[in-house]
Parts: sequence; structure tokens; C-alpha cells
Amino acid sequence: MNNTSAISCLFVDIGGVLLTNGWDHHLRKQAATDFKLDWNEMESRHHLNVDVYETDKLTLKEYLARVVFDQERPFTPTQFRDFMFAHSQPYPEMIELITQLKLRYGLKIFVVSNEAREINDYRIEKFKLDEFVDCFVSSCYVHLRKPDKDIFRLALDIAQVPAKQTAYIENTPLFVQVAECLGIRGILHTDYKSTCEKLAVLGLTNDEEITP
Repeated sequence: MNNTSAISCLFVDIGGVLLTNGWDHHLRKQAATDFKLDWNEMESRHHLNVDVYETDKLTLKEYLARVVFDQERPFTPTQFRDFMFAHSQPYPEMIELITQLKLRYGLKIFVVSNEAREINDYRIEKFKLDEFVDCFVSSCYVHLRKPDKDIFRLALDIAQVPAKQTAYIENTPLFVQVAECLGIRGILHTDYKSTCEKLAVLGLTNDEEITP
């Protein structure tokens, strides 16, 4: 099929779009409950460290030493790490949608995401995201973190695609707004159906069977 759409590149978030969130407020809350941690203390320590953690200036081991294992615990760092990783799940419809749009329109697919290295690497391998994503502009790789607009500028520079020919699928309103300030077409993702409708407005439809 000929590509008649002005969009030639899709920027996509991982957590909340392609997969469940990696290490978000809800999972931290569950961890505090399951491991019997002081939630307020843990959350306070998390917020003091999240910027350096997600920009790869702290390893997961170092992050956990600061946030959870600042005192002796009746469980191990490995047990806590396994808990963090085990809760990642895919959104198969969204993964299929992005894969099919890439095939139909010859799109470049870039992930633009805030994720720490160990979780990011695990999720890419576990859910085979590298099979359809061309480039991962993840905070842990580029040492920039949304809402810093420079992460979007960097993604545009790497993609070598004008902002007006780029759409960004993201479930956090502020991050969509930041991308739009640079001229990127923002799509606030709330569910599969509405995202399909928003993509269709941009000329990207997924209504035919595509065989690679």
C-alpha cells in the first residue's frame, strides 16, 4: 500500500501504552504493602532518587540500597527486584497496532520513555519490543528524562524526520503537551479504540490484514 500519510515516524511511550508501567506509584504502593514497608518513607526516598535512577546515574542495586535497603530487611534485594520485574505485562492490541502500522506505512518507530536501565532492558527482551521498534530513546540511554523537551529534540535529530511528520502516543497529558510544543502531533492514549480513532485522523488506519 502506498504511504499517503504525512506521518512518517511514530514516537511511542512504553509504560501505559505498549506495556503496563514499569515501576509506578501503584506498584510501589503494592510493594510497600506486600513487603511491609513504611510507604511514606519509601516514597519520599524514591522521589529524591528517581531522576538520577532513570537517567542511569544509579544502578538498580544502588537505587534499592537508598530507597528500600537503607536498613536491614527480612527479604533480599533479589526478591524485591523479582517483584518489580514480575508485574510487567503487555498490551497485545497496542503492540499489534504499532507493528501493523509500521508494516503498512513504512513508519519509523521510536520509543521515547522514562525507564531505568535494568527494567528497560528486561522489558525490551521479555516482550520482544526490538522486533518492531527502530530506536529506543529511553531516559537511561540518553541521560535525559521527560518532561525535558530535549529528549524529544534528540529523538527528532536521530530520526531525521520533521516534527510535523511525527506523532507521539503517550498516556501522560503533560508529556503530550511538551511534545506538541515542538510541533509533534500529540496523541493522548487512554484506550485502544480512541487511539485508533486519533491515528485515523492523521491518516494512519489499521483496517486491513497485513502480511510481512
